Amino acid sequence: SGPGTLRLMGQPAPTGTTRVAAVIGDPVRHSLSPTLHNAGFRHLGLDWTYVALPVAAGSGEAAVDAMRVLGIDGLSVTMPHKAAVARVVDRLSPAAARLGAVNCVQRSGDELVGHNTDGAGFVQSVRAQLGFEPHGKPVVVLGAGGAAVAVIAALAEAGADVAVVNRSRDRAERAVEIAGPAARVGVEGDISEAELVVQATSLGMNSADPLPCDPGYLRHGQCIAELIYHPARTPFLDAATAGGLTGVNGVGMLLYQAGEQFELWTGEQAPIDVMATAVGLSL
Repeated sequence: SGPGTLRLMGQPAPTGTTRVAAVIGDPVRHSLSPTLHNAGFRHLGLDWTYVALPVAAGSGEAAVDAMRVLGIDGLSVTMPHKAAVARVVDRLSPAAARLGAVNCVQRSGDELVGHNTDGAGFVQSVRAQLGFEPHGKPVVVLGAGGAAVAVIAALAEAGADVAVVNRSRDRAERAVEIAGPAARVGVEGDISEAELVVQATSLGMNSADPLPCDPGYLRHGQCIAELIYHPARTPFLDAATAGGLTGVNGVGMLLYQAGEQFELWTGEQAPIDVMATAVGLSL
């Protein structure tokens, strides 16, 4: 660092030239994304910083306008803004267009481009953390909300045979329609035949929540992947691992989808190992 460089907690402090990225959501203060991205920026010596911006439900489109006005160079988008942001960016990636949902906005010249890195991040995470290769394997996804649909579509694209189990059949059918012929509407009994069970509902975020399925359907040798990472352990994940199954929470998916965003914004390869260490994840 030069003689005039400010330092903050041992790292260069932001200056007038620092490029800014942010995550918007409601709520968002619990997000691990600032920790992930700032660790990557520091490691590569990039003059970037990343912050969390609480944006109330219904204000996602206004946040994109603010991104334009303020010159913010990268935006991560979490609930409940993914569909609203998809409507107002200048262009959508193929994945974002298929899902009608954006979790990442990239500034490309004068354009704001909407991407969806959730599904690709999930598939990378189960390969890295569980050694699970989806191609040709039976998978059950519990849930059919926004993040679940991204995961279902990505698993189908990776060659898995995906059964979607959801309380409301119409949402499961919509997810299958988006994912294509490798996906189908399933029933709870399909869980016992799956090699990977993905818990993609919000059940488990509150201690009083019921389990998302009957754990009696789980069997030895299966892998379990939760999309929830706050809290780090849910009753479902505890029940699965207590039964001898291998399970991971949603931090791995968060890490790898963040890595994809990092590369879109900076053009640099994300230092995944460094970012993982920053959130206490061992790969």
